[in-house]
Amino acid sequence: MAGLSGYRSLAPKTKNLVVAGGLTGFVFGVYFYTMRAVGGTDELQMAIDKFEEQKSEKEAEPSMPSKV
Repeated sequence: MAGLSGYRSLAPKTKNLVVAGGLTGFVFGVYFYTMRAVGGTDELQMAIDKFEEQKSEKEAEPSMPSKV
């Protein structure tokens, strides 16, 4: 616990800077890991484009009135 006793002796603003630096590093690490994990695959955009294409094809079809 030698590291913790050294941390306790720091000024409050210094503690805040240490915590802020650690959190910022963690957030950037998670962000870059996530971006690397998905790796530029554009599966979601391809699915959206396919859905919009199907939707526009359905709208373009002439609707037949029902014979009721």
